[in-house]
Amino acid sequence: MQRRNFIKAIPLVGMAGVVKTGESVFIADKEKDSLIDKDPVNTDRTYWANLLNRIATPVLLNLSKGQLKQVMPLVTAPGYNKPVEKVTYLEAFGRTMAGIAPWLELGADNTMEGSMRITLTTYALEATAQAVNPDGPDYMNFTGKYDGQPLVDGAFLAHAFIRAPKQLWAPLPATVKQQVISSFKSLRSITPGYNNWLLFSAIIEAALLLFGEEWDAMRVDYAIKKHAEWYKGDGMYGDGPDFHFDYYNAFVIHPMLTDILKVLSDKGKINKKEYDTAIIRMQRYGVIQERLISPEGTFPVVGRSMVYRNAAFQPLVQLALHEQLPEGLSPAQVRCALTAVMKNIFETKGTFDNKGWLQLGFCGYQPEIADVYTATGSLYLCTTGFLALGLPPEHAFWAGKPEEWTAQRAWKGKTVFKDHAL
Repeated sequence: MQRRNFIKAIPLVGMAGVVKTGESVFIADKEKDSLIDKDPVNTDRTYWANLLNRIATPVLLNLSKGQLKQVMPLVTAPGYNKPVEKVTYLEAFGRTMAGIAPWLELGADNTMEGSMRITLTTYALEATAQAVNPDGPDYMNFTGKYDGQPLVDGAFLAHAFIRAPKQLWAPLPATVKQQVISSFKSLRSITPGYNNWLLFSAIIEAALLLFGEEWDAMRVDYAIKKHAEWYKGDGMYGDGPDFHFDYYNAFVIHPMLTDILKVLSDKGKINKKEYDTAIIRMQRYGVIQERLISPEGTFPVVGRSMVYRNAAFQPLVQLALHEQLPEGLSPAQVRCALTAVMKNIFETKGTFDNKGWLQLGFCGYQPEIADVYTATGSLYLCTTGFLALGLPPEHAFWAGKPEEWTAQRAWKGKTVFKDHAL
């Protein structure tokens, strides 16, 4: 297999952690420093890549070996109310894949980062086969027999395939593809909540459409129409009929809705104007998000699911990925703002345990902030804050000189343009 030959040909990067069975792998501080020293121009990109590699590797490596259930810690929030062993492994896998997909879609090259990508891609493909193999030790639950949660994380996995069809879907063996498709279809037995959950059903069907499989247009149409009805104005959707001041517009609604509409538009199933309207709303939300980042690189901790950490900025970073940042937001200022946020979150003691797994918390170890549906696997939605790694290193997002973001300029008395509602 060419992929395996490539791995042998290029030294692995970022694998300074443990490679023994039952242990996780993450980047040692010394090796991170050496990578940054060799790549002074793209220090921010190197930081992002090393950090995402550190977060994703324990999940994908152990699952690729069929030992995720053996080694992943099952830490739950106080008052946790789900059958954790039936849901949290798919949480970890689906969410990690959703965030890492655009980066892996770049494919391999002869750089150190390219080596990292091809290694993680190999893990991801093998992990997918393990997750849907009924006879394997890490076979995952894609039914609602125990709880509706698998619909959520099957949706994140479907989103990953939409984001990286060339690297994460096309290379899968036909048998594995069919097992994935069957797994997705089995999730139709779960009735979604009358809220953002409608998008989970819809994006799974959109993925099936993208694959050329039989899909349920009604599940997609219903989700789209309801979210159009729930739009509250100024870039904000209700999470169901009511508005909630939290980050679910970021965690789920904007990213999934726009990507669903993109698939439908590309397939000629809707008028492209629907997609364009959703992007305009997402751009407005992105403007607000960038302005919420303080001069120090912090942002308001408000609403539920704050343990998803920097996933709160998924719309902003997805706009950057698709080169759709609104006028007035430069790629470089967004990069600098999000890098500052990441450093504040992930460099706090307690964010990782001593084997490299994420711990409950927003900034460090804070189990008291976790909601009753939160377990270890839930935390890996933070990977969706790294989507811009899908842009090549020479893109302005990475190559542009550092720029101050809006709050930095405002609080230094520099020129800041007025903000207006959509």
